[in-house]
Amino acid sequence: MRIYKYSEARQNFSTVLNTALKEEVIITRKDGNRFRLAAIDKKNKKSPLDVEGIDTDITTGEIIDVIRECREGSDYFKNKYK
Repeated sequence: MRIYKYSEARQNFSTVLNTALKEEVIITRKDGNRFRLAAIDKKNKKSPLDVEGIDTDITTGEIIDVIRECREGSDYFKNKYK
């Protein structure tokens, strides 16, 4: 972790950003406020919905039948989708 004073960070902003690519950077102001600067790595960003699938013996038709049964048997779905 590297700590910069505000004026030093402002004058050497490019250096501060390059440092933030490798490690966390803290910038402090005279009033005592501190700010954390860290790089956001776009390469490793994945959607939380991007999950690996699993192999099953269930067909698409069977999945649709199960969903249909749940909707038809549930009062919630009966009332919601009339």
